[in-house]
Amino acid sequence: MRPMETLTLTELCALIGEALDDSLAPSYWVKAEISSLSIKGGHMYLELVDGKSAKMRATCWAGTQELLTAYFESETGQALQAGMAVLVEAEIQWHAVYGLSLSIVGIDPAYTLGDIARQRQQTIAALQADGLLDAQQLLPLPTLIRRIAVISSSNAAGYEDFKHQLEHSGFYFETQLFGATMQGPTAAKSIIAALEEIEGYDAVVIIRGGGATTDLSCFDDYALCAVCAQFEIPVITGIGHTRDVSVLDLVAHEALKTPTAVAEWLIHRMEDQMTRITDLLVRLHRTAERQILIRRHRIEMLEQRLAACNPERIYHMGYSLITKNGKVIRSVTDLHPGDIVTTHLIDGTRDLTV
Repeated sequence: MRPMETLTLTELCALIGEALDDSLAPSYWVKAEISSLSIKGGHMYLELVDGKSAKMRATCWAGTQELLTAYFESETGQALQAGMAVLVEAEIQWHAVYGLSLSIVGIDPAYTLGDIARQRQQTIAALQADGLLDAQQLLPLPTLIRRIAVISSSNAAGYEDFKHQLEHSGFYFETQLFGATMQGPTAAKSIIAALEEIEGYDAVVIIRGGGATTDLSCFDDYALCAVCAQFEIPVITGIGHTRDVSVLDLVAHEALKTPTAVAEWLIHRMEDQMTRITDLLVRLHRTAERQILIRRHRIEMLEQRLAACNPERIYHMGYSLITKNGKVIRSVTDLHPGDIVTTHLIDGTRDLTV
């Protein structure tokens, strides 16, 4: 037998590199989830995973990283981050020291947006199966919504707009902020934690300013939507989107587009109630007036009847009234010779002897 060819480690690594170059395409489109991500010196270092079945290091070098992340953010409105499903174009690299890795040279933002849409549909289906999608609709809205628990970022412009609208509405609203993170991987848990502190309010308002589709992905979280669906107080949303409807919007009692729209809805509801109260007062006033007119008419009729029975009316007609011992004489049989009677005339009385 010929002895096996002897190679140095460097020669073996070079041989592996040549084999890879000869057998593999220049690049491949790869679907994976970002397990971890960091940027150092302008380079982006990632760990990509496919469930538990595969894991590989990846690098996006500085020049490419700036262009690629700018493109991704312009399309999705959010930076690449751990937990995202991505479709990247990658070149396979072999290094004698660092081993096998990927060099990312391209990305398809539409794939990430599509994954968000798929997860959203799964959440809706799960809520429907659990009977939670319409649970909030069973709660009655208070006639006057005045005590409001607000879940928002404390420094958000949307929250300030919301407060400004209510404060200048001319109505009294009592609001209490329950601060929470309103985007990113920790947002859902943060909002749930805020909900757990709320009790005794007329309604809960969940608001945030505008954002991209991926910024709103936390509002498609099953756990958050399930908690809101089962919350004992009506939940109103205004999470700053103009095109898409989040799953949280679907389970909320009322869903508005923006924080300002929520404030306007609350004000209009108060105006409607004031209009109803005003209408009731007008109807009550009219009813009271009608009762008074009816009673006044009855009094006038009674006065006319009394006037018709007034003895003075009879006196004016030439008649007189005869009494004996204070009792009215109605028949000649009540009189006897010698009786003293009193005759009542219009201008006085006279005693007469029968």
